[in-house]
Amino acid sequence: MVSRVERGPVADWFWTIDRLFLITFVLLMGIGLMLSFAASPAVAERLNLDSFHFVKRHAFFMMPALGVMIGLSFLSPRQVRRMAMLILAASLIMMVLVLFIGLEVKGGRRWLSVGSMSIQPSEFMKPAFVVICAWLFAEHARQPEIPGNLFAILLFGIAAALLIAQPDLGQTILIGSVWGAMFFMAGMPWLWIVVLGVLGGAGFFGAYMTLPHVAGRIDRFLTGEGDTFQVDTAREAIIRGDWFGQGPGEGIVKRIIPDSHTDFIFSVAAEEFGIVFCMVLVAIFGFLVLRGLSHAYKERNDFNRLAVSGLVLLLGVQSMINIGVNLELLPAKGMTLPLISYGGSSMTAICVTAGFILALTRRRPEKRAQERSLFRSVAGVPAE
Repeated sequence: MVSRVERGPVADWFWTIDRLFLITFVLLMGIGLMLSFAASPAVAERLNLDSFHFVKRHAFFMMPALGVMIGLSFLSPRQVRRMAMLILAASLIMMVLVLFIGLEVKGGRRWLSVGSMSIQPSEFMKPAFVVICAWLFAEHARQPEIPGNLFAILLFGIAAALLIAQPDLGQTILIGSVWGAMFFMAGMPWLWIVVLGVLGGAGFFGAYMTLPHVAGRIDRFLTGEGDTFQVDTAREAIIRGDWFGQGPGEGIVKRIIPDSHTDFIFSVAAEEFGIVFCMVLVAIFGFLVLRGLSHAYKERNDFNRLAVSGLVLLLGVQSMINIGVNLELLPAKGMTLPLISYGGSSMTAICVTAGFILALTRRRPEKRAQERSLFRSVAGVPAE
């Protein structure tokens, strides 16, 4: 335990960090490791690998990812902006390289090979993109003569174009949803809402008409015809799990789900631990989003307010898409469940997101003064 009277970076960090946020992030990582034991051995055996190959790699990725999260949580808001700028520039450059020298998997180029590992640059682009857009929106609100909104629109256009070129429509929809929510919170004019809504609808229709894999997934979702093996098997696993599951290691359907350790790990959790466990998991993600929005509501600094809101919405919308696909509420889309699914790039990038959230929600002298002032105004207590 660190004493309150101690002074230093670690002591200040310990007493100013949002410990509920920190505990929740670590809890999700622990649940992810536990579910890796349930979901990944069957996949490893199909690939003629050691049964615990993916479990070991999952644990291997956890340590540096946790270090990244803790390290970033020490940053000040200004340092968060600078770090986000560096990450965004590097990830956009790598996303361009992916189009030329990237690994092609299932018809898409999304990974760069680095030695024996592969990196998905778009995963790291997302949290950095949110932070920089929050800064641009905030700067425009502070000084209207600065074209922050225009720069944010151009940045979104660049990121979306690179994602569609991979192609990765799911990630495009994800960042578009979060970007739109941030723009709305920043005071988007109603004319912009209508214009961007029309453009978004036109873009979605264009993707349906020009990208066969997108059209195929939407048609299968609407009609139920074609290759629906993964989603049908995932649904069967959820139904078999009932309320309290078959028990750890007792799942059977999970053995034939191709991506049981990544995109469909939620279905494995349902089969082995039950719907009640899945409801708890959903509640944890809901808690993260609501606590983040609560922090943002109390925040008077526009950048902090928009950045925290955008980052927690990024986690919330991504988890909603993953769970929606597992429940057949959305068309099939390869998207991980944050901090739960297997994947080094995904886990590390989510920990970057978590680190930024922890850094921006730390209690600082000016922030504590703002909270006391807000409390006094609500309680009707005269200012000192």
